[in-house]
Amino acid sequence: MRLSLLSPLMAAAVVSARTMDSLAAIPKDWSVVRQASSDDKISLRVALQQQHTDALEQAVLEMSTPGHPNYGMHMTREEVRSYTAPSADATSAVLQWLRKYGITPEVDNDWVSFTTTVATASELLDTKFAWYQFAEGGSPKLRTLSYNVPDAVAKYVDLVQPTTRFGQLGAKRSTIFNMHRPDAAELAAMKATSFSVNEAPGTEAAAATCSPVNPTCLKSLYNIKYTPSASTDNKVAFCSYLEEYARYTDLQRFETNFLPAAKGQNFSVELVNGGLNNQASSDDSGEANLDIQYILAVSAPIPITEYSTGGRGPLVPTKDQPTPPGSNEPYFEFLTYILAQPDSALPQTLSTSYGEEEQSVPQEYALKVCNLFMQLGARGVSVIFSSGDSGPGNSCVRNVGKNATYFEPTFPAGCPWVTSIGATQGTNPEKAVSFSSGGFSLYHTRPAYQNAAVAPYLTRIGSTYSAYFNGSNRAIPDVAAQGVSFQVVDKGATSLLSGTSASAPVFAGIVALLNAARKTQGKAPLGFLNPWLYNNTDSFTDITTGYGSGCSGNANLKNGARWNATVGWDPVTGLGTPKFDKLLAAAAPGVANA
Repeated sequence: MRLSLLSPLMAAAVVSARTMDSLAAIPKDWSVVRQASSDDKISLRVALQQQHTDALEQAVLEMSTPGHPNYGMHMTREEVRSYTAPSADATSAVLQWLRKYGITPEVDNDWVSFTTTVATASELLDTKFAWYQFAEGGSPKLRTLSYNVPDAVAKYVDLVQPTTRFGQLGAKRSTIFNMHRPDAAELAAMKATSFSVNEAPGTEAAAATCSPVNPTCLKSLYNIKYTPSASTDNKVAFCSYLEEYARYTDLQRFETNFLPAAKGQNFSVELVNGGLNNQASSDDSGEANLDIQYILAVSAPIPITEYSTGGRGPLVPTKDQPTPPGSNEPYFEFLTYILAQPDSALPQTLSTSYGEEEQSVPQEYALKVCNLFMQLGARGVSVIFSSGDSGPGNSCVRNVGKNATYFEPTFPAGCPWVTSIGATQGTNPEKAVSFSSGGFSLYHTRPAYQNAAVAPYLTRIGSTYSAYFNGSNRAIPDVAAQGVSFQVVDKGATSLLSGTSASAPVFAGIVALLNAARKTQGKAPLGFLNPWLYNNTDSFTDITTGYGSGCSGNANLKNGARWNATVGWDPVTGLGTPKFDKLLAAAAPGVANA
């Protein structure tokens, strides 16, 4: 056999490359629709390595830790960008690499974005793209199972996405566990067993029940009596995705039926990445209505903004519908948008009730998104996420290259720079809800602010389930709030919604109130919350009954699995549910809860 030799020209073309990410197989519940055409369009983002990431993390911890000399000293946009800026060599190397392939990119600090053809992207990243479909629906996605970057460039690059990033249903899923529209008989029974909206918070009648949940019972249960001014310098916001839009008419009816003191207050909308504000949409609006109505229920009259972020694109781009499929990554689209806003435009509290399995997210992607949330914390924004609605997990199968039993923490709740909210139900006592997600992150180590609270729990459970989670990682959730049977007006009718989707906006409303109280004393907003929360554990009611269950159908867990609510922190309700009067005293000493 004669061995052929590479020509000098061919040898010069062989470039040593680093595999940036690689999936062992197509993710569970995804299948190939077809191979990508060479002229399909694709939009990609390159994240350049930041020069001072560790220094920024330390600075955010210092400004967020009570008692530190830098507590409350948040950064401006330009100060944050000085930390996250790449080196000149990094920017130069990546731009030269892209231009060799005829790509004209856009540069924004540590991000480089561009649109090209699949043929060019395949050559650039030494990979093959295909269209993939998720079994439960949603639009097909243009993805690959691995990609490579030349060694000379890879040392400057954190990731190139969306490439190996497979998400469910347009990258996000609402954490509404259940939505039920009661019939006439159920509505009559609810009126007969529930208290009047005119009952004063804190009275025995108001505290009697939170089934179903309405604004008055929440304020009574959590002892919320403080009413702030409607200052435009303190704002609270929520994120809407998947073509869900909060409806003005539903809010008006909610105010009339359940919150007459806030009658007339509306919300503003900011459109991101082609997002809309379609008030005539026939699509679902339960999540968006739940968010606006229960942020308002707790925090009125503080101004509220909805960020409506687009990001699914057409099923398959055509000449008549050429929208680049790379636009279906709303996390990056939203976060880069909001971080680019001037300091005066930022909300001080941001609530999101969407998420997915952490294992469905490439580690490099999860880390980069988490870094962006940290940047929001640096600028004084409290970022709140629902923990999810699957207890320890759904199937509890680690399907990314392992196919072994393992609990399924959620993303982005597992990011240590966000505050994760679990769910409770009932009163006297309030107890954990079976769907409330929790556990331990796959990717993020446990932050120091959690050590004192989480370590006793791990000692208490010993080796129970120890093969199925990493107890040295970030623990989820941080705190909890009511999450079952919220009365929401949706499309003109009252519905009952349950899920950690309900818990997150309630807690966001509480944080907005605390920020309003701090403002009256000339104090900075709370910003990144977690060190402060874990420093004020006596400001929460410890939930010690109930459990979060999941893993049904797993062969190695024949009876499923459950996290129990117990004394101290636990992976169902975190530190517990809020005692507003104590939180207010800790956040703004001297401000009356009245």
